[in-house]
Amino acid sequence: MMSGKGHSATGSDRFEYLQTLVTEFQDTDSDEAKEQVLANLANFAYDPRNLENLRTLQVTDLFLDMLTEENENFVEFGIGGLCNLSMDRECRGQILQSEAIPLVTGCLSSRREETVLSAITTLMNLTTAASRSQTTDTAVLQCMLRFSISQSPRLRNLASVFLQDCCTEEQVARAEAQMQGHHPTALGIPLPKD
Repeated sequence: MMSGKGHSATGSDRFEYLQTLVTEFQDTDSDEAKEQVLANLANFAYDPRNLENLRTLQVTDLFLDMLTEENENFVEFGIGGLCNLSMDRECRGQILQSEAIPLVTGCLSSRREETVLSAITTLMNLTTAASRSQTTDTAVLQCMLRFSISQSPRLRNLASVFLQDCCTEEQVARAEAQMQGHHPTALGIPLPKD
């Protein structure tokens, strides 16, 4: 069946545009230009119509590579892009195959709230029956427990949703007990009982 010419033109134009961005990222030595490209790619990852192109161009790997960069903007845009991609089932599979969970959990220790929020959301999206043991391991849970009493309402709420939606009560209780054992001062506040 022939598709309407107009439609395929916009599809291929979009692909070419995204390809140009990826090439520009790889070719430029300017951090500022790279940041601009990353921010653009992260935004494009929000639109389901771009996902197939982004997968083809291996943008998932590009975002993952950013998570270990020293430049905090690279990290923020990288995890932001992954966060958007991880909402899609196929992209999620690709991210999980790339052994990405340790890189994503590494972002939880960022000083930047946006980076941390994206990391938490990405972990929620990446939590499957197979990956749950990694996305909700003790270190992650202890981070979430600390975030759940944060000054920041966004961080507090998202961490609480993570603890409710991705973890069992048993897991949470165990992590709480371990934290009280090791760092009696880390959680100076008793957590509210149901």
